[in-house]
Amino acid sequence: MRTIKKFWEIKATASDQSVGEVYIYSEISSEQFWGDETTATTFKDELAELGEVKTLNIFINSPGGSVFEGNSIYNIIKRHKAHVNVHVDGVAASIASVIAMSGDTIFMPANSMMMIHNPWTFAIGNSAELRKQADDMDRIRESLIEAYLGKAGEKLDRDRLIALLDAETWLTAQECLELGLCDSIEAPKQVAAKVDTKLFASYRNTPDALLNQTQDDEKQAERERLFREQLIAEAQTNLMKLQTGGIY
Repeated sequence: MRTIKKFWEIKATASDQSVGEVYIYSEISSEQFWGDETTATTFKDELAELGEVKTLNIFINSPGGSVFEGNSIYNIIKRHKAHVNVHVDGVAASIASVIAMSGDTIFMPANSMMMIHNPWTFAIGNSAELRKQADDMDRIRESLIEAYLGKAGEKLDRDRLIALLDAETWLTAQECLELGLCDSIEAPKQVAAKVDTKLFASYRNTPDALLNQTQDDEKQAERERLFREQLIAEAQTNLMKLQTGGIY
């Protein structure tokens, strides 16, 4: 049976059961293959299994993805009673940046980034249907605006935020701090992207350094995969020699 890898991992810390950890280290997806493996409902249920944790640490390294799924996760986290610490380990892009806004405290290493932009979609239909789609996108954008402004407070006004969204803006940790989109800057952290670069490539202004880094990570992962396959092949050959009485 095919196993679908979820875009999150939720667990209690080994040392303190009152602290929960959530890892969002891939694209935010709403696709369903064998049930509800990647739904916000499942996310909510798994989060509830942690029990009454007092602190929730959320670690994000994601290029974004489904707006509806991300908005749902944001709201689920905002309703949680625990104190929420968000750590942007590498990149919080698109809807992943909205999920980051769920944190009571947001930490960003000095070399991490956040990207904000207007929601976009593919649409087909007649003129009336396309006008409705545009109206729907405007309503969706309002929900994103509320999330950003709700965190930023007086450091960011609506007009400035809309200009940043229109421009698809990639923000450094320092810029996020100045805009109220994070609370603390930490020492730089090296984290492999572990994401599909196709989504990064679909954005207009993805920094070249990020695209190059994720491509380098993919190449390194491929080298490691080939090395593992070589070790497996050599082990199988040696086992065959042993089974047939061969000398080596």
